[in-house]
Amino acid sequence: MNQPSGGSSESDIRKLADELYRERVRAARQMSPEEKLLAGEELFDYACAITLAGIRNQFPEATEEQRLKILEERLAWRERIEKPK
Repeated sequence: MNQPSGGSSESDIRKLADELYRERVRAARQMSPEEKLLAGEELFDYACAITLAGIRNQFPEATEEQRLKILEERLAWRERIEKPK
């Protein structure tokens, strides 16, 4: 497949993605346990915000209370499927 002039190849993009991942891992390894806990909370909040945006799109007629209930149900479902048997 020919790449347009000035475009990045898939291998260039993969190399960049791998380097970004390595940088994130290095940064995480340097964090204190407290920083890691806070980062985890921020990531969870961000994931919930994205999920709520999807719920708003999926159920535009729902109230915010109904959307939060749907989010809670999805989180509970996730816990059930991840629970070891």
